[in-house]
Amino acid sequence: MFRGFYTVGSGMIAQQRKTEMLANNMANANTPGFKAEQATIRSFPEMYMSSIEKTRIPTQNGFNLKGLSPVGPISTGVYMQETLPLFTQGQLRESGQTTDVALIDGRLPIDEASGVQGSIFFRLEHDNGGEHYTRNGNFALDPNGFLTNPQGYYVLDTNGQRIALQNDDFQITEEGVIMEGGTAVATLGISFAQRPDTLIKQGNGTFVTENGANLPNANGVAGVTYSMQQGYLEGSNVDSAQAMTDMMTAYRAFEANQKILQAYDRSMEKAVTEIGRI
Repeated sequence: MFRGFYTVGSGMIAQQRKTEMLANNMANANTPGFKAEQATIRSFPEMYMSSIEKTRIPTQNGFNLKGLSPVGPISTGVYMQETLPLFTQGQLRESGQTTDVALIDGRLPIDEASGVQGSIFFRLEHDNGGEHYTRNGNFALDPNGFLTNPQGYYVLDTNGQRIALQNDDFQITEEGVIMEGGTAVATLGISFAQRPDTLIKQGNGTFVTENGANLPNANGVAGVTYSMQQGYLEGSNVDSAQAMTDMMTAYRAFEANQKILQAYDRSMEKAVTEIGRI
């Protein structure tokens, strides 16, 4: 019976964490470039039960031989193994701001070993000197004329350099070339992740690699095509209706585990107050 407490408790914890993840998705349904998270729930290894039996051997001394009789497997609960972002393209919405840029997926190769489709990102310079990556093209110019993201990280060009502009009167071509007065001053740096599922989420819509290494330039990867749209932002890829449905399902699963836990508690109460008295 005590094992049942642990099994039910693990189920409640897993559903609670899934609900928190779905609530975060719902809260970011209107965040530009946000990628919805998906949960992977797995069960703990099953435990195989056996009953101990004795077989009496008809000898003069009456030996007993112990044996095991298989009963069957029993589940030991579940846990939420990890959360993985869903890197599908979000819908574009017009903002009218010249500093806003939407990154549009073209043809992205699929990793043969894992079957995961690659993804592309804007390059950002982090405070620690490394690179962060994002799909949020909601950029702005800082007081020094550098192009930055909402958290103040510098947007990098194809050479890994900061992008300095005179003002917000500039144009960005579909290839990401920034034009000022008809002169090309920089090209937005776009990186390609062959296995985006291995990226580590840092918050505020940014990602880093597992080992801290920089992702390769997307222009140098065979088979990668993309385009950009100035004055637009890529919206979140959260499906609000599906997220709400999944949240209700997780809540009902939590509630079902809660009722089982209450039943175990009543049984334990009877065992202590009634059977113990006898």
